[in-house]
Amino acid sequence: MSPKDRPASARGSSVIGPGKSAAPTRSTAAARSAAPPRSAQPASRPPRLDPDEVARRWAAQLAAERPGLIPFVLDRLAETNGRPVWERRLDPTSELVLTILSQNSADTNAEAAFAALRAAYPSAPAEATAPAEATAPAEATAPKGLRALPGWGGRGLPDLPPPDWSAVDAAPLAELIDVIRPGGLAPQKAPRIQASLRALLANGGGYSLEFLAAKQPLEARDWLSAIPGIGKKTASVVLLFSFGIPLMPVDRHVHRVSQRIGLIPPKADADGAHDLYLAMLAPGQMYETHVSLITHGRRTCHAQRPDCEHCPLAPRCRYFDPRAE
Repeated sequence: MSPKDRPASARGSSVIGPGKSAAPTRSTAAARSAAPPRSAQPASRPPRLDPDEVARRWAAQLAAERPGLIPFVLDRLAETNGRPVWERRLDPTSELVLTILSQNSADTNAEAAFAALRAAYPSAPAEATAPAEATAPAEATAPKGLRALPGWGGRGLPDLPPPDWSAVDAAPLAELIDVIRPGGLAPQKAPRIQASLRALLANGGGYSLEFLAAKQPLEARDWLSAIPGIGKKTASVVLLFSFGIPLMPVDRHVHRVSQRIGLIPPKADADGAHDLYLAMLAPGQMYETHVSLITHGRRTCHAQRPDCEHCPLAPRCRYFDPRAE
């Protein structure tokens, strides 16, 4: 049979024996190379849990595996440092601005920057009054003429009127940066301060934060956190110390102590720990827990060379004993 007489289907094909495969022709190889590659099927991932559910599960796990740990921590620290009792440290707007100034800076530097704000934009001439009696344990006695601030790591502040917030708001940015330079990171903090003041003004209540006292805790935290440069920690500090709103601020000291004891999971970051504590603590424990842990972190549980030998929490601390109950 001549090639012309072969069926069309057989033209260009080679004869093969039974059980064997024909080698691909140039045309079939080209067709295969032109075909789109098979997409790899993505591995199925478990649904991501809601953060509130994660917090509830951790709180239940901690209570089951290490019963009584939170009361133990609070009682032992109260025996050592006294039990903190809530008091308002500053007016809420000053609290907000001072907390912004303390972001990633030593509290003493934040005090210097706040004092510079008062001097550059005075609201009214006034003399320092006698410092109020502190009802919460202080890390150190404030120098004469300064008021000790509970949970604060600086020297304290004199009882003077706040700065003129309208003048701070209206100040040229370069000028404000120069004024608060002693606090560190002034180019970042000056815009945050002005953004905060303008958010208050836009809310219709002048430069006052008092309206937040009527909001639910998370609603108030979300309102503040919507301002650029204000995160959960800053918002929680302002609301807890200004109004006693039950929120738990987690700074680097609280985060470090909490992880070492085992109050939060080893891989929990500070931002997530805020919500873990909301599930772990009763509302009345928030202030005491924050002040007690931050004080312990500054005095005993240092980042470098913690003083475990004199730590009242050592019997149940997993940094000291990984098998601690």
